[in-house]
Amino acid sequence: MTVSRWTAALALTAAALFAALPAHAQSTDAEVLKIDKPQQKITLKHGEIKNLDMPPMTMVFRVQDAGMLDAVKVGDKVKFDADKVGGQYTVVKLTPAK
Repeated sequence: MTVSRWTAALALTAAALFAALPAHAQSTDAEVLKIDKPQQKITLKHGEIKNLDMPPMTMVFRVQDAGMLDAVKVGDKVKFDADKVGGQYTVVKLTPAK
């Protein structure tokens, strides 16, 4: 195999690998509408979640760590990252908005 063919094959392999990677979560603005600590869930009125291809809406999310719910209260403006974990939409990062 010539160097140019080898380079082209390597570039195609790298492109295929990057295309197969999941989208990384991006912080989204939201308002906390409800907190359900026993079920480890939070209801958020949120903006577009680009990595999940989700338009703005209000929905219930699981939280990856129940301790996240102690840092917020109903009515708070927050920034959060969400991803699909185990087939469920899950908040993986949650911080009060500044």
